[in-house]
Amino acid sequence: MDTARLQRRGPYEWVLPVSGRMRVPGVIFASHELVEAMDDKVAAQLANVASLPGIVDAAYAMPDAHWGYGFPIGGVAAFDAEAGGVVSAGGVGFDISCGVRTLRTGLRREAIEQVKKRLADLLFARIPAGVGSTGALRLAGAKMDAMLRGGARWAVAEGYGSEADLAHIEESGCVAGADPAAVSEQAKKRQRDEMGTLGSGNHYLEVQLVDEIFDPAAAQAFGLAAGEVVVTIHCGSRGLGHQIGTDYLREMVVAAPAAGIVLGDRELACAPLNSALGARYLGAMRAGINCALANRQILTQLAREAFAELFPGVDLTLLYDVSHNTCKEETHRAGGARRRLFVHRKGATRAFGPGHPALPPEYRATGQPVLIGGSMGTASWILAGAAGTEERAFASACHGAGRAMSRHEALRRWHGRNVVDELAARGILIRSPSFRGVAEEAPLAYKDVGAVVEAAERAGLARKVARLVPLICVKG
Repeated sequence: MDTARLQRRGPYEWVLPVSGRMRVPGVIFASHELVEAMDDKVAAQLANVASLPGIVDAAYAMPDAHWGYGFPIGGVAAFDAEAGGVVSAGGVGFDISCGVRTLRTGLRREAIEQVKKRLADLLFARIPAGVGSTGALRLAGAKMDAMLRGGARWAVAEGYGSEADLAHIEESGCVAGADPAAVSEQAKKRQRDEMGTLGSGNHYLEVQLVDEIFDPAAAQAFGLAAGEVVVTIHCGSRGLGHQIGTDYLREMVVAAPAAGIVLGDRELACAPLNSALGARYLGAMRAGINCALANRQILTQLAREAFAELFPGVDLTLLYDVSHNTCKEETHRAGGARRRLFVHRKGATRAFGPGHPALPPEYRATGQPVLIGGSMGTASWILAGAAGTEERAFASACHGAGRAMSRHEALRRWHGRNVVDELAARGILIRSPSFRGVAEEAPLAYKDVGAVVEAAERAGLARKVARLVPLICVKG
């Protein structure tokens, strides 16, 4: 990115000044090196977001930001319904509530190494992954609607996990206001056989080692210790979320002119929050969030069953589950007052700081666990929401490393078989139904996640708690 068009407000904060149709400035949280490595399209997309009606304070980009659909990936923006604010399907994305959850095992690395290959094969056999993957559960009609309303709560009631899990999921596992009637039959049809599946792309289930602790007090609160093993699941709402995005983007593009909305980019199609179309999208999008929460809950149970075969009596306890790709109604201070806002996070994670009442009591003193997925073969991180983060970007942080190149370019550079072999030589076992998918997600196709996390901490978005390194990866 050409930094000449930006004003530097601090070592890790850059401002894109208001120009043209922008209503608010753009703000990028990143080091000089990360900003320079960003595509100029990130600034262009940030400017387009800043031009939308009812936007509050600024359009933000996280340290892992890169070009996306409508919003940049790593984009955050909040809108006030009372000020004519909008909801944008492009600002949420197609993989609604794609997110990450981490489970503690209590096992040491030595226990895993003794059965590592068997565990990798067992997880791969139990966890459906890849393009078009289907699970054992089949939903339709009233059962589908019950899942869309109930989220992880529905999954627990169906025997997938326990009530104890729900306290460690955003919104206690179920987002209110979901409206299955606002979800098309095509979307429901696509999801009929996909519950309990990882899907493809950058989704995974990974067995990881807690490699280093950076904040002992927060790590203790989170139940993390160096040398212990955790399991992390990264996936979303599968075909249902994609179809919801497709359906409403089409409808919003057509309806925008009548609502007086001028779009700088059709991919930012949106509708007034106080309109019938805006309300329907929110109902459908919330159903998509619940679908993703239920999906990760089912996958958690499948992982628990696989571990139980090799480690009888071991209980995988849920540390936390965080979503990205959402629009959530939250109260934040903006313009000198507390306001009800609709916060879009596109490839960004909620990161409530210490004391926030929405957090489980055991995490309230430390701040929210923020789960940062690395690229295959590189470290992942657990952060904690920082004090003052609400004033930084509506309590938001990065969600991963962020792509450094397209999937097409990754395919040109690497062969999946070679990537698998190279990682195996480093002690990381990859299981995937697709060598093409492995090549697309090669570790070097992503930015340095350590640099992204460092920038997030230095910018005051979140603070480092623990670094995780992969042992086994079941890749979609």
